[in-house]
Amino acid sequence: MSQPPFVHQPSGTVRFWVLVDEVLVGASIGKETLHYRYNPNQSDDDPLVTYTQNAAEIGAAVRRRVAAGSREPVMLRDWDVRPPPRG
Repeated sequence: MSQPPFVHQPSGTVRFWVLVDEVLVGASIGKETLHYRYNPNQSDDDPLVTYTQNAAEIGAAVRRRVAAGSREPVMLRDWDVRPPPRG
């Protein structure tokens, strides 16, 4: 069992673990990435709450990165969680 997700203040990220093929993979996502992707119109959003509300989508992004060859720890960037194209 992994520890719960948490905000790592020195790096400005939320750190968390995702189960990928029965292995827990450590990952992180920046507070700014969370804000601009999920709450761009808010000024008081909490990165841990935002992560928790979107954990399924964020976890899927980690799985895609691992499938593409990324190794632990996976650092998600803006393009990993960009919104789907409009249309």
